[in-house]
Amino acid sequence: MKANGNDRLRCIFAHIVLVVLSFMCLFFFCILLINATRSHADLQKGFSALPGKSFFENLNRVANDGTFPMFRGIINSLLVSSCSAALCTYFSALTAYGLYAYDFKLKKAAFAFIMAILIMPTQVTAMGFLRLITKMGMYDSLLPLVIPSIASPAVFYFMFSYMESSLPLSLVEAARIDGSGEFKTFNRIVLPIMKPAIAVQAIFTFVGSWNNYFVPALVIQSKNKMTVPILIATLRGADYMSFDMGKIYMMILVAIVPIILVYLLLSKYIIAGVTLGGVKG
Repeated sequence: MKANGNDRLRCIFAHIVLVVLSFMCLFFFCILLINATRSHADLQKGFSALPGKSFFENLNRVANDGTFPMFRGIINSLLVSSCSAALCTYFSALTAYGLYAYDFKLKKAAFAFIMAILIMPTQVTAMGFLRLITKMGMYDSLLPLVIPSIASPAVFYFMFSYMESSLPLSLVEAARIDGSGEFKTFNRIVLPIMKPAIAVQAIFTFVGSWNNYFVPALVIQSKNKMTVPILIATLRGADYMSFDMGKIYMMILVAIVPIILVYLLLSKYIIAGVTLGGVKG
């Protein structure tokens, strides 16, 4: 009886903690929804738990602002984020497969080199990166936002760890004995096994690329090539006479819709991917 009582208390405590955490996560999202429905004048009055009546007015102002290409920015962000997610997950999985399935002299050195790059901040190489893309004629282009995503040490390490727990080398050896080429083995056998890990990293990469402000602000100058974070920053930096908080909240709301859709499409793989094959281990 005492054990049952302790279990019940732990269950109640766990539910309370989950309710509090859920409230903390959803509270700011609810505030964003509410503020997107309020006008600039209403927002200046302070906090309100009740929605306003300016939702469609704010949406119309953002969509029809000739100096603010909202839909073009969303298309740019979708293009960059989708390409980055696809390239990052595929080539990171391919690199992880190369180090996992092959034995060669510099295997440990290559792994250590990739891990060393992982701890290097992006800001350290920013000026060299800017000079490189300028010399290559890619300044003020979307290409520098996509191509570097091919090399992602963090995603590589995740894929490598997943292969260690979920991909038996005997399966690769059997495919080789049957005459399967290496790329065919990777594309037909390894990738389907890696689907949970690929889905999880695709979500993370997509969100990271979508929210990236530093590199696009460094590279992009033309307004029709700007991504969503830069456009939101231009709204925030408007002069006092044209500054509109309602438009800013509406743009932020519109900007998170693609992220929510991507998450809903791939969310069923999240638990399977994050556990890294822990059940098998």
